Amino acid sequence: MAHAQGALAGYVHPFDALPAPEDRSVALTDDLPVSAALGLVDYMEVVGFSDHRSTAAIWYRLLNCGFRIPAGAGTDAMANFASLRGPVGLNRVFVQTGTDATHEGWLKGIRDGRTFATNGPLVQFSLDGRGPGSEIRLPRGAHELKMRAAVASIVPIDHLEVVANGDVIAGFPLAGDRTAAKIEQTIAVTRSGWYTLRASADRAVHPVLDIYPFATTSPVYVIVGDEAIRSAADARFFLAWLDRIEAFVRAHTDWNGPAERESVLGSLARARAVYQERTQPR
Repeated sequence: MAHAQGALAGYVHPFDALPAPEDRSVALTDDLPVSAALGLVDYMEVVGFSDHRSTAAIWYRLLNCGFRIPAGAGTDAMANFASLRGPVGLNRVFVQTGTDATHEGWLKGIRDGRTFATNGPLVQFSLDGRGPGSEIRLPRGAHELKMRAAVASIVPIDHLEVVANGDVIAGFPLAGDRTAAKIEQTIAVTRSGWYTLRASADRAVHPVLDIYPFATTSPVYVIVGDEAIRSAADARFFLAWLDRIEAFVRAHTDWNGPAERESVLGSLARARAVYQERTQPR
């Protein structure tokens, strides 16, 4: 419905802890893997009313499956924030719109992944001069890409890291008051993947009224040869997640009717086919 009206649909304040499909002592009915597989997630609220690191860990798994989901941000629209994590507007997404500073240009910037999400630190990141949302195509073989990274923050930062395919491949200690840094170096690339820059602190730091300061860019995508970005292990992780959802659906009895139940099972089946295909090398 949102797409039919020209709007974007995002996944908001996802996870306070890492979902574990193998842990059957905890319910797991979150349908994020279904929505992602069916192309219904235009962005993911990586910085929101949730644990940012846990949320990012699931986002990384989705990116590893080849879904190009930009980083977004947002806060619950509640005026009484005394017992919550920060006021409205604390978690926000910055969008590179270029010369098109219109609502449509802003939506396109999110859709294209030209974003970073933050509750405080401001981050910049590029590979070979290409920023978040860009795709760099390279021939097969070994390559070196010039990386530029920067952070500016109103609070000290404990970690400034480049994440590639879910792993930290470079970390940069911040000097002095640990609120700013500019980095230039090369990154070795031999296979297809995605790259982001993230900045974080280990604890809450005033005036960032959240569980801890955190920021991340959307990915820069690098395609080497014709190799797709894939992770069979992460696809199997989501297949196990779908097993948990399907077990709940089949046991559930409070449906509006048989058609509703079959519609949900049909969505699960279509999502399962996507992840099964992505367990295969490409």
